[in-house]
Amino acid sequence: MSNPQQLRYSKEHEWLSGADEDGVSTIGITEFAANALGDVVYAQLPAVGDTVTAGETCGELESTKSVSDLYSPVTGEVTAINENVVDDPSLVNSEPFEGGWLFKVRVSQEPQDLFSAAEYDAHIAG
Repeated sequence: MSNPQQLRYSKEHEWLSGADEDGVSTIGITEFAANALGDVVYAQLPAVGDTVTAGETCGELESTKSVSDLYSPVTGEVTAINENVVDDPSLVNSEPFEGGWLFKVRVSQEPQDLFSAAEYDAHIAG
């Protein structure tokens, strides 16, 4: 399992891309989380225009094993959701860092407690 170096990671196993020129970052779950969940069969994502708050639940992912809350690693306004994941939640398992991204946020408050890839690797190693 290789976590992309350019992303930052939350202790709840979400990843966050760097912001684009409009201040928008992409959020998804890590391969570690996707493997722990098992086959994802349903994704409830926040709506475009919703405000999400760092560390608070903003949706859920349902798998064949369980239902897991989805946490936002940042505070901001949702600018897009991945309709492909809504239509085919298995993308979360097959492409967690590419096609399985979940939503995009115009970040209004930078979090202070996100891990680098190396720190996240140490976190999941236990």
